[in-house]
Parts: sequence; C-alpha cells; structure tokens
Amino acid sequence: MNKYRYLIILSVFIVFVGILLYLDPVPQDLNYHDFADQRYQFGVPNFWDVMSNVPMFFLGSYGLYLSLRNFSLRPDIVAKLIPLILCLGIFTACFGSMYYHWAPDNNTLVWDRLPMTLMFMPIFSLLLYDFVGKRVGQYAFWILVPFGVFSIYYWQYTESIGQGDLRFYVFVQFFPMVIAPFILWLFPKKTTYVKYIVYILAWYVVAKLCEQYDDAIFDALGFWSGHTIKHLVGAISLYYILKLIVAWEKTLIQPSSASIEQ
Repeated sequence: MNKYRYLIILSVFIVFVGILLYLDPVPQDLNYHDFADQRYQFGVPNFWDVMSNVPMFFLGSYGLYLSLRNFSLRPDIVAKLIPLILCLGIFTACFGSMYYHWAPDNNTLVWDRLPMTLMFMPIFSLLLYDFVGKRVGQYAFWILVPFGVFSIYYWQYTESIGQGDLRFYVFVQFFPMVIAPFILWLFPKKTTYVKYIVYILAWYVVAKLCEQYDDAIFDALGFWSGHTIKHLVGAISLYYILKLIVAWEKTLIQPSSASIEQ
C-alpha cells in the first residue's frame, strides 16, 4: 500500500481535473441570485440571509485570537500562516457574504467567494502538511492559497467577457472534500482530531444540501429558507475547524502529546 498511495492520490487528482477540463466552461447561473427568502426587515433587504452570517463574525474573531495566541511557537512559517489565513477567511467571509446577500449579483458574489477560498485552501494544506508530509504541505500552501484567489478573479474576468468559467473555483471548493477521505485512508495518523475532519465534512455536506433546497425548505418552514439554514449549519462546520486548529497546534507545539486531545 505504501508505494501505491501517492499514485492513488495522483490518480484521483488527474480524474477530477480531467472531468473539469472535459466539461465546457461553466458560467454562473443568474438564477442562483434569486433566493427564496427576500423579505425586507428593519431596513435590511434579504434580512435573514444577511444576518445569518453573524455567527461567522464571532467564530472568525475567536479564530484570529487562536491563530495568533501561539503564533511564535509553531515550528515554521507555513504552520504559522495556515491557521491565520484560515481564520482570516472565516472573519472576512462574514462581511463578504453580508455584502453579497444585501444585493445579490455576480459583482457582489466575488466578495462572498473570495474569503471562502481562504478557508478551503488552508484547510487542504493543513491536511497535506499533517498527513502526507510537512514538505508537501508547505509547497501546497504556497501554491493553493494564491490559486484559490486566482480562481475567483479568473471567473470574474471570464464573466466580464461573456464566457464565464467557474471550473477553477469548482476545483477549489470541491476537490479538498473529494480527496480528504483518501488522505485519511492512505496516510493514517494516530490522533483524536480526525473526528473533527469528519464533522467538518459532514456538516459542510448538510449545508450544501440546505443551499440546494433553498425554496423547498422555505416553503416547508415559512420562517427560514434553506440558504439561511445553510449559513447556520456552516457555522457548525466552522466551529469544528476551530477545534481542529487547536488540536493540530497542540501536536505541533507538544509533539510527544500528538495523540492527546485538548
């Protein structure tokens, strides 16, 4: 298994990228901006879709505190920056998503998605750093974080010339989810924080399902839409990301206690 595990990871990457390249360019569906709950309350348009981002403010603020608390004790620059960029992404996603949902269109959607890349790519880099190898994670961080940002501006540019293409962003958002189970399987590590990775993935899947069934959930509940619940469920996933950061940091600062949870 050991000599084949890198080949398996590479094969999954090639298949995923191959499918994206096979597909025609994917423009943004403008119906995406037509959310189920468009109620105007307290002077705020799309009130609940806007205000359901508030938990991210508190999670992001606390995350920034956690990422700076032991900044100097983490062993290298990538280990220092992964939690910082990740939590900066959470914090700024609150404002980016609020801005977008205040006036949903392709231009404001840029500021919703840009902070998301600052979450997806650092957490992916963390998995590579801690499970596949420190050097792999270091190289990946310097490639993936700029690539995530690039994917948004590439999409924005292609939309501006009438040939919108979301394929790079699809990779940024979904490939880490696809490859994470393979990493956990092929590079097993004796640590209790693996459960947080599972919780993060599970709650994120639930959030995406709520997003997909935005109208149906609003019709059923009447008070909250699927997209509003997506934000709240997503906050649960972010909570476990903070738990993961603390547990991961413990393994970096106290290697002998790598399997001991906080």
